[in-house]
Amino acid sequence: MEDLSQFSMLELFRLEADTQTASLSAAVLAIEEVSHSSAAIESMMRAAHSLKGAARIIGLEPAVRVAHAMEEVFVMAGKGLFTVGPEHADVLLEGIDFLSSIARADDALLPDGPWGERADLLVTRLASLPAVPSQPPPAVLPLPEIVPDTRTGSMLPGSEHVDRVVRVSADSLTRLVGLAGEALVESRQLRPFVDGLVALRGMQMKLRHTIAALEERLGGADPPAALLGTLREQANTVLSGMTEQFEQFESFARRNEDLSSRLHHEVIVSRMRPFADGIRGFPRLVRDVARSLGKQVRLEVRGEQTGVDRDILEKLEAPLSHLIRNALDHGIEPPGQREAAGKPTVGTILLEARHRAGTLNITITDDGEGISIQHLRTKAVACGLVADQVANQLSESELLEFLFLPGFSTKDVVTEISGRGVGLDVVQSMVKAVGGSVRVATQPGRQTVFTLQLPITMSVVRALLVDIGGEPYAFPLTRIEQIFSCSYADVRTVEGRQYVDRDGIAIGLVLAAQILDLAQPAAATSAHPLAVVVIGGHDRQFGLIVDAFLGERDLEVRPLDARLGKVPDISSASLLENGTPVLILDVEDLVRSTDALLAGRRLTQVECGPVADRVRRRQRILVVDDSITVRELERQLLQSLGYAVDVAVDGVDGWNTFRGGRYDLVVSDVDMPRLDGIGLVTLIRADPNQKDTPIVIVSYKDREEDRLRGLQAGANRYLTKASFHDETFLNTIIDLIGQPTS
Repeated sequence: MEDLSQFSMLELFRLEADTQTASLSAAVLAIEEVSHSSAAIESMMRAAHSLKGAARIIGLEPAVRVAHAMEEVFVMAGKGLFTVGPEHADVLLEGIDFLSSIARADDALLPDGPWGERADLLVTRLASLPAVPSQPPPAVLPLPEIVPDTRTGSMLPGSEHVDRVVRVSADSLTRLVGLAGEALVESRQLRPFVDGLVALRGMQMKLRHTIAALEERLGGADPPAALLGTLREQANTVLSGMTEQFEQFESFARRNEDLSSRLHHEVIVSRMRPFADGIRGFPRLVRDVARSLGKQVRLEVRGEQTGVDRDILEKLEAPLSHLIRNALDHGIEPPGQREAAGKPTVGTILLEARHRAGTLNITITDDGEGISIQHLRTKAVACGLVADQVANQLSESELLEFLFLPGFSTKDVVTEISGRGVGLDVVQSMVKAVGGSVRVATQPGRQTVFTLQLPITMSVVRALLVDIGGEPYAFPLTRIEQIFSCSYADVRTVEGRQYVDRDGIAIGLVLAAQILDLAQPAAATSAHPLAVVVIGGHDRQFGLIVDAFLGERDLEVRPLDARLGKVPDISSASLLENGTPVLILDVEDLVRSTDALLAGRRLTQVECGPVADRVRRRQRILVVDDSITVRELERQLLQSLGYAVDVAVDGVDGWNTFRGGRYDLVVSDVDMPRLDGIGLVTLIRADPNQKDTPIVIVSYKDREEDRLRGLQAGANRYLTKASFHDETFLNTIIDLIGQPTS
């Protein structure tokens, strides 16, 4: 339990202000949509009164005056002297914002600060509210009555039951989760011990039967038979005692494992917080942004009480905020346009959270105009991300992937809300950082749906155990597309690559042992089915062939030692019930490694002769770009001239590949996950053995400051992706390393 004595009175006021202002905001926003109730008015009056008392204790006089003025408004409303309506919301929200701001301000207690004058103006406006004529509320769908939830400080529908809570520090809870996980692992190790005792009892019974058979053959008259009889009696006594002890131990092991499982479950639950805790500000966000855009939009939330890991919940606010802003600006149409299309003038954004198949699924759906696939294709070409002839061949799902590229936007005009291409790449980066995935689907003229699939908790992962090279490995279930078994007869080979058809989709097959650089398994018989784990996404899928499926497990996530750095294709580790260590695979890394392998990069680089022969060998170029389309275009252009080309799918992959080979030139993008192009250039220039390798940056950014930043980092040339459409790109390569040699 957190010791509140460590906080100053001002810090305690800030904690209370966060809770009470959230309650007030939710209640005021609800008044804009539904008729007020006596319970709601009373809850707002109590919240304002509590804030007034807390501000008075620390001597925050401006806050006292504003909170008192708000309390007076709610007291008069409670007495029926006037009705609080939507027309009063702006002033009330302004007062709430004032209280929230002054609580966080460093100069709040200064006598000559700016807060006194602002407070006076607000008090005057609040005092005049009862004189504002009431108007009927807008006709929208009714919402449930809003009452305060004292657990979180939020306003939740129909909350009647309130649990008592204590504050627990995050570090303490994290340690508790670790200990509970270790207790669970230790208790599970009793099971193999029980199995060993079962086997021992079986051996004892066989010994008893053997003695009995031997006694029968010898007969019962001679001394050896008498001795065997005594031995049989002793064996029976030992077996009886062992059986009794075994039953007691088995009962103890079962109770211990059950207790540890319940302890672990409760500790995990204690890390969970209601989804509502992370979205308290969203109703206000929708209201304010919609007003600024001249639109009418309502936010509908489902699954407010769905449990979310506190670490994930803290990371969700920014990406969900981006998605909601996008829905407001890009998706929902103005009232006139909606009415002309036969839609309700009030648009709807649905935010839903639920647990499904061991994962947390969050969907953001808007009933707006959807995404124009043709406009998306045109923008991708205009931004130089893909050639026109290639863009015409891309599927809808492939085109939608452009939305997640840094700097990409479908907006033609930059506004305060959107158009800069910042947002969706942040969403994807956050989701991937916690081991999840994000997808988008659209129906032009009807809706757009973003789906975030996340792990329920960061401390435990539901995983598929597989055997690869005689060792157990774990695939997080949230990152697996599907698993299946197939026969060798189902495998097709085209141009040296193996495929299998699954539901009409050709899935490329790769040995998992080859990706992980493990010993290749012995050739199996044709009667033995292939076990395949499909990873990737709807735009590209790879089937990894493993030796066997070992079943599903809930694994305690244990981070790798920081001194190891980023281990390729591995994210973390865990322990099985019998104490066997298991590595948890980094599926994002596996996709990149598989993509690079299928694109032609060799896993093992072969050294080429002495340095004197270097001029006679074929020049090798490394292309680093996280866009599969741009990466493939560059590879084809360079290979068409006769260069040998290897590819890497981001900065980290590029750096690892560069260190493992010898390259005459590097072509790199700038904005990439994990390590950007500037960081990659810096690492290459710091390498004492290959620091002179020519580097060409090819980016969609064409501003002068971007170009200077790349050149200052050490790049030899800085080109825009528009250079693909003329000879600039290829001429630059030839200028730096000459014509390709055979």
